Amino acid sequence: MSRLIVISNRVAAATGGAAGSQGGLAVALTAALREYRGLWFGWSGEVTDEFTGQITFHREDGVTTATVDLEEQDVEEYYNGYANRTLWPLFHYRIDLAEYERGFAGGYQRTNERFAETVTPLIEPDDAVWVQDYHMIPLGAELRKRGCRNRIGFFLHTPWPPRRLLLTLPEASDLVSTMFAYDVIGFHTNEWLQSFVEFVVMECGGSFADGVLRLGERQIRLIVCPIGIDCEDFAALARSDEARDTCTQMRESANGRAMMVGVDRLDYSKGLEERFLGYERFLIENPEERKEVFLLQIAPPSRGTVESYQRIRSALEGLSGRINGAHADLDWVPIRYVNQGYSRGVLAGVYRAARMALVTPLRDGMNLVAKEFVAAQDPEDPGVLILSRFAGAAVQLTDALLVNPYSAEELSDAIRTALAMSREERIRRWRTMFDNIQREDVMWWRQRFTDTLLSSVPT
Repeated sequence: MSRLIVISNRVAAATGGAAGSQGGLAVALTAALREYRGLWFGWSGEVTDEFTGQITFHREDGVTTATVDLEEQDVEEYYNGYANRTLWPLFHYRIDLAEYERGFAGGYQRTNERFAETVTPLIEPDDAVWVQDYHMIPLGAELRKRGCRNRIGFFLHTPWPPRRLLLTLPEASDLVSTMFAYDVIGFHTNEWLQSFVEFVVMECGGSFADGVLRLGERQIRLIVCPIGIDCEDFAALARSDEARDTCTQMRESANGRAMMVGVDRLDYSKGLEERFLGYERFLIENPEERKEVFLLQIAPPSRGTVESYQRIRSALEGLSGRINGAHADLDWVPIRYVNQGYSRGVLAGVYRAARMALVTPLRDGMNLVAKEFVAAQDPEDPGVLILSRFAGAAVQLTDALLVNPYSAEELSDAIRTALAMSREERIRRWRTMFDNIQREDVMWWRQRFTDTLLSSVPT
């Protein structure tokens, strides 16, 4: 293989933002690309009056990126529409929020065709192509139509919904059939993989054996490949001056109280309302301990033009205000609610200062915050991870306190258990989780996927 070509909706290294503003996936892909003389292609995030396919190349921190601008209609139909108002809620089991519009589906297909037309000349015969996530499901098929015979893999970073939920998507079978243009498809968990297999077998007439899914003359190798973090790098970051200063600042501001931390995009899939309600249940049920703890919730806005995200922000502001109004005292506020992002160094310091982390999504493909929290801990005095059993990370981090985020009682009980947990038990649980994220880190993830892709027979 001469190069690795990564294709995704957004290209973080080209945004010009601080590295700390990148999400976990962006950090992971950047780390993977540094291992190769590769290229990262995607949307620039900018809008143009007319799509021309003009590519902007940029090299930063060892990664070459190639980006294109999209028309406003593309952004509205492909990104705000089909990706974030149709597929995202559907893939997170929220069919009550999914919007099925033909215009969205048409814009999604058109934009993927434009991506394929633009990137095809950049792909050399020996390259391996790695397409990322739900924004670009049909991209592999469009590359094949343009003569691409390279090995092409696809990785889904979200859950894959159960068959009966996916059937609510009008073009579900057509969309799934385009995925047989890929040689390899990766999922975070076996649950998501089996959901995909069930749809193809039950609805499309496919067959599955020995990790290979067949439909007609086409076949795909399916693998479970949970994404990791750069564990050593993040652990070192937690010992940096920026992190130490932040840790000191947070512990001083805690004034002897135990800090719980939540760090999530402002998204209905993250279970933030349920988290606040579970914490409120703790405050009500444990009046003698309520002033011994507080919650710092960091929730940077995302997809602010989509109505459902505007609603969740409004709901959280109202809920946090109600809880604080009902329970705060002159010297204590139960929830510190912050709507902005912070650098990775600052977050590492926040994690290290926290007595526990609440990572309680209602449904999540992986959730790298859980792994970053573990990596940032002081080995001699680690905090406790409270983790939703519906996050992909729960399959690996079984020594977290696993909870059902829909149950306020379970969340309340977990907070009380974490507060009472001995240092010896905290260390034991942390060590097992740290060993896992150290062993199955981002390099392991990249190697496992690319090894499978390179061993496949190209189309």
